[in-house]
Amino acid sequence: MRIETEVKLDFKDVLIRPKRSTLSTRSNVDISREFRFRHAGVEYHGVPIVAANMDTIGTFEMAMALEPFEMSTALHKHYDVRETVAFFRALQRKSAAFYSMGIAKSDDEKFHKVMAEAGGGADSPIRYVCIDVANGYTESFVRFVAAARERYPHLVIMAGNVVTGEMTEELILSGADIVKVGIGPGSVCTTRKMTGVGYPQLSAIIECADAAHGLEGHICADGGCTTPGDIAKAFGGGADFVMLGGMLAGHDECGGETVERDGTRYQRFYGMSSKTAMEKYAGGVAQYRAAEGKEVLVPYRGPVAATAQEILGGVRSACTYVGARRLRELSKRTTFVRVTQQLNEVFGKG
Repeated sequence: MRIETEVKLDFKDVLIRPKRSTLSTRSNVDISREFRFRHAGVEYHGVPIVAANMDTIGTFEMAMALEPFEMSTALHKHYDVRETVAFFRALQRKSAAFYSMGIAKSDDEKFHKVMAEAGGGADSPIRYVCIDVANGYTESFVRFVAAARERYPHLVIMAGNVVTGEMTEELILSGADIVKVGIGPGSVCTTRKMTGVGYPQLSAIIECADAAHGLEGHICADGGCTTPGDIAKAFGGGADFVMLGGMLAGHDECGGETVERDGTRYQRFYGMSSKTAMEKYAGGVAQYRAAEGKEVLVPYRGPVAATAQEILGGVRSACTYVGARRLRELSKRTTFVRVTQQLNEVFGKG
């Protein structure tokens, strides 16, 4: 047993220090990014915010709604082969959607069927893939990523989740273009409660980004963002992409059931390791494990477009406060200030 005594930080522990700026308006800020991925060699252009691959968030409808904003969606893995292929063939911007999968035998078999149906070569309509497990530290996961890279060298592969630099490097060297970072920070994740395992998300982003960028890789900060300011902090900490779940919940484009309580409309939102999800897709929680997610009701919020506009407006504004004309400049111009209080909540939270 050993103890690390260095303080690790979450979004709530810091604010971004403002700096002199020559920007006169938020509209002058370019919040798109351009990347060239280490392994696939594919060039990306878009706004690097990704809807999470949860069945209540990562829907076809969400992907189409976020496309006008040049944002992306990691589709959940429970669509069937034909509808998945049809959707990807209709996409104009290939980075608008990631195909998502786990590493179970059934996931692997389905993926190969999808790629065969779509045409598995370099001209395949599926160019972006998210290989997603709760624990990215296993040898079997690393081998799976390496095998996927060998079989499909043209794909942009995002793989995770991990929270430390050495495992970020391991995944990049094994074939991942983007490493997904985050264990336990999500709003409907209970991993930290059930296992005691995790890592403060901002420190994880900073450390994993440093490791990835040294190898010409990229990271996606997954979980923990509750406000547009948190997204700005993630980008300021070095994240190339930011993945959102709870911030996009409750909208028309989501897959959650809508219910009414005392005259108010809500949507069901749950983690993919929750009892709800496992009962829906696996016949219940297996005897050898415990659920590591929960179900909540979130207020119904209408179309997602208004929320997307609010998110992007917040990130643009953050850039103006530090003088970053482009999103890619934000991390270079970010100085974090440790704080004991984020907000004045004398008149309530919000």
